[in-house]
Amino acid sequence: MNHEPLSISKRVRFVELSAKALRALADGDLAGGSAEAGVALDEYFVCDRARWIFGYRADQLAKDPSAAPWITRAAVSEPDGAVVGDAGFHGPPDEAGVVEVGYTVVPGYRRQGYARAMLRALLVRAAAEPGVRTVRARIGSDNTASLATIAGFGFTRVGEQGNERDGLAIVFEVPADALQAQRRTTSADMAGDPVGP
Repeated sequence: MNHEPLSISKRVRFVELSAKALRALADGDLAGGSAEAGVALDEYFVCDRARWIFGYRADQLAKDPSAAPWITRAAVSEPDGAVVGDAGFHGPPDEAGVVEVGYTVVPGYRRQGYARAMLRALLVRAAAEPGVRTVRARIGSDNTASLATIAGFGFTRVGEQGNERDGLAIVFEVPADALQAQRRTTSADMAGDPVGP
């Protein structure tokens, strides 16, 4: 496991997981899912939790193929090319312009800044989309790592939800215009920095 300090910002790129790749992973076919994705996916992509999620997303795409640009993708670390998790939105913006983020880091890459890198990339994407007005995150009340991940991204706690399967989740939201303003400020700061990112 890598123990780099978190001050070194991680970078990720996203690789689409097609309906065929999602279905293979849901069926426990890691080799088939990896071949469809074009990257070597981690064993974590066929654990029980992942198989359920990928099956759900494959069904979602079967019902609405236009959701493909929004849903789960493999997160690949740059520049080394390691698959460090999956991330995406739960679907396209709803009628109120709300999108919900979701991300998971492969266990061997946790606590190294990859969740923040995934979230940052998702928020940049959401801020650039004219149909997005609000980004939502639902986090289990006992998930201290994920609660720490969203700190500093402008999210505000707006409520709680719970069910027997998942337990209590805290609901957070951030307006897209706040993300756009944050992006402009960050870009201006970086433009004035002779060293750069």
